[in-house]
Amino acid sequence: MRLNLLNNFDASADWFKQLQLEICTTIEQIDGPMQEHTAPTRPGWEQSHRTIYGSVFEKGTVNYSKVTGEFDPKFAKEIPGTEKDSSYQATGISVVLHPSNPKVPAMHFNTRYLSTGIEWYGGGMDYTPCLPFDKESYHAELKQMCDEYDKSYYPDFSKACDEYFYLPHRKETRGIGGLFFEYCSPDTMSFDFVEAVGLKFNSLLHSTVMQNKDLDYTEEDKQIQLVKRGRYVEFNLMYDRGTKFGFKTGGNMDAILMSLPPMVKWN
Repeated sequence: MRLNLLNNFDASADWFKQLQLEICTTIEQIDGPMQEHTAPTRPGWEQSHRTIYGSVFEKGTVNYSKVTGEFDPKFAKEIPGTEKDSSYQATGISVVLHPSNPKVPAMHFNTRYLSTGIEWYGGGMDYTPCLPFDKESYHAELKQMCDEYDKSYYPDFSKACDEYFYLPHRKETRGIGGLFFEYCSPDTMSFDFVEAVGLKFNSLLHSTVMQNKDLDYTEEDKQIQLVKRGRYVEFNLMYDRGTKFGFKTGGNMDAILMSLPPMVKWN
């Protein structure tokens, strides 16, 4: 749906909240009930932080937020549209899943809306397998979805994903990529596409986990997974813009750091 520009914030927030419920339902169908956490928050803020520590998902989190505020002047310089006004409205959903079975990739997804002096959408998804994985089929599904909206989306957003999830100090990408987009104006990107990205992730989440969760693996496979998770930690703490945004806007630290894996190893 193409949102009314006067209601983008509320309408986007409504969708992200609905999508959180749908993704949590998928996770619970696979691995049992999730737990919802509450924490003190600012007046006018709405945050929902749901987690699972199960047999399929060693650790998983599905976060929703709808917040308003004013950027710190130094941080505001990093955000487009804050030249005259450092206030903001932001809403989004983020998902990080760390599976128990090393033959299931770690999965990340988020979509968001931010209004400063301008409005824009951002988000995407990426997979981080630690063992051989069917990368071609995964990317084919993403391309098919993108092509329904704009033939330039897949090549542009896939390339941006590889560039974003890159660890300069390791000279390697975090995983096998996916999609990454930001600073996309509602004037040029239909909210239908933002919705489609979320629905596609939910579908891929179910099919990927169900196809791989019961595969046999060795202790060596598990050790490879723990080392790969170290790359995840390095990226999220050193480079991830969402983590920095949460820190610098006074977000829920427990929710922000839930993206980190439960067990990790460095050689």
